[in-house]
Amino acid sequence: METIRTPDSQFENLKDYEFEGNYLEMHDQEGGTLRVHFLDEGPADADPVLLLHGEPSWSYLYRHMIPILVAAGHRVIVPDLVGFGKSDKPTKMEDYTYGRHVLWMQELLFEKLNLHNITFFGQDWGGLIGLRLVGSDQGRFSRVVIGNTGLPTGAEGQLTEAFMDWQRYSQTSPEFPIGDIVNMATLRELQIDEIKAYYAPFPSDEYTAGARIFPSLVPTSDDNPATQDNKKAWKVLKEFSKPFLTAFSDSDPVSAGGEKAFMRDVPGAQNQPHTIIEGAGHFLQEDKPNELAQIINSFIASNQ
Repeated sequence: METIRTPDSQFENLKDYEFEGNYLEMHDQEGGTLRVHFLDEGPADADPVLLLHGEPSWSYLYRHMIPILVAAGHRVIVPDLVGFGKSDKPTKMEDYTYGRHVLWMQELLFEKLNLHNITFFGQDWGGLIGLRLVGSDQGRFSRVVIGNTGLPTGAEGQLTEAFMDWQRYSQTSPEFPIGDIVNMATLRELQIDEIKAYYAPFPSDEYTAGARIFPSLVPTSDDNPATQDNKKAWKVLKEFSKPFLTAFSDSDPVSAGGEKAFMRDVPGAQNQPHTIIEGAGHFLQEDKPNELAQIINSFIASNQ
């Protein structure tokens, strides 16, 4: 597997991103290794809050939420998925699969960091991967919060037309302006420095294979390679009795209505204070970071 690494110079003087980077080597399933970057903020002996980003963002997405969670006494772990942020990037689209992303995060979070008593928050692909992690080892998780995400199994009607449009765009557009894509999926206008920060991991098209292929990995039919594994994860979730909260936004056409299946089918979601965050688009971490972080803090405090 051929990988490339974004030069450190790309990440100098990023707006509001002054966190210390951490790196560990993961296996690439072909006998080699690749380096994964993650943030590890707050008290080392506190229970972890795991924040997983999605497509096509990176840990920069959580820059405003991290201090609020740390101030409440939590240890906050924020990885960059393989192919994103400061993590290494395989150069071929075929080197990225849903299953490999899950295995890479399992190795980082379960084997290398050995996290337990996790409160998990995932958005977009962060949810698709993180909910698979819950399905593979639910004993490591104490609470789950999700926003603007899902766990599709390829069944008809699970995915919105807006997502299908996005999937087609990702494969057919001659250009893939990642910073502008993030900006278009927020309700507030990002500042120029913020847009540049989303471009930072991708100095050329050579670095964007993971970002390009991600939408195509979402199961849209029963014969998708990830469908059966997602069904297995759903079996676990349908017996998951630990606290489970949905915090979706009111203005995201991609995930609209996606919270309903979890509210209906996950036992731990019953009688929880589920919320729709007003005035937020797909990247609710950009539009309403303070509110989302406070929701997570309150949820943890109410479910000790």
